[in-house]
Amino acid sequence: MQKELSGKVAIITGANQGFGLEVARKFVLAGADVMLCARNDAMLQQAHADLVKLAAPGQKIFAQAADVSIEADVQALVSATISKLGGCHILVNNAGIYGPKGEIEEIDWAEWVKAIEINVYGSILMCRAILPHFKAQKYGKILQLSGGGATNPMPRISAYAVSKAAIVRFAETLAEEVRGTGIDVNAIAPGALNTRMLDEILEAGPKKVGKDFYERALKQKDSGGAPLGRGADLALFLASAASDGITAKLISAVWDNWEHWPEHLDELSSGDVYTLRRIAGRDRGCEWGDK
Repeated sequence: MQKELSGKVAIITGANQGFGLEVARKFVLAGADVMLCARNDAMLQQAHADLVKLAAPGQKIFAQAADVSIEADVQALVSATISKLGGCHILVNNAGIYGPKGEIEEIDWAEWVKAIEINVYGSILMCRAILPHFKAQKYGKILQLSGGGATNPMPRISAYAVSKAAIVRFAETLAEEVRGTGIDVNAIAPGALNTRMLDEILEAGPKKVGKDFYERALKQKDSGGAPLGRGADLALFLASAASDGITAKLISAVWDNWEHWPEHLDELSSGDVYTLRRIAGRDRGCEWGDK
């Protein structure tokens, strides 16, 4: 039986732990050849060893340490993927960090900038590097990891919030730039996950992240959070032919009925549903606010 990603090659950044590793696992089981990337090489090699055990005979799994905020690392990663795996069809921009926690005037500015460099510049650099290859073959899938910061303010975690809103708008914009070329670009909101990023919030404590956010994190830790597998299933769907034509959307793994979206391609393509848009007064019944 043909697997969903048989014959496809994927690059997954931030793939040595958490959500990125779960996406890699799903892709390997779906038949893809995979290039794993992360900054921590020791953890990356362990992830690689674990995933190789899941691979079928002839399936290629490679790993290369890289910092996606460094252009030379990005170019080397993409070149190695095309050279070793014979091409590339899927890019999963998962690498990301929270950055500093605290009020904007008190945080370490260099750490704030570094979070933007990894979360925003890193995703854009990866896209810039892979797009010529995608355009030449008239096919490609770009998956951008979003989160709560894209749709809600996140006091005291401003670098993360700003970066997540930025990369969703970039994904929408890029989708329009490449519309009609066979390349789909979408952003994924995987839900509140119990990963090392949640542990960071708990370690930071209520003084740095705020009492309300800290208490929500405690409840999430106790409840187990959103299942990693649900978001990874969405990533698999968006990487596969089943999602062809779905592009420029911000999709919630938990709340959206995305499995049935292929039945509604015309509506998805012709409207602004599942996108970032301004809420006008008329949208909330405030007739005094608009002309």
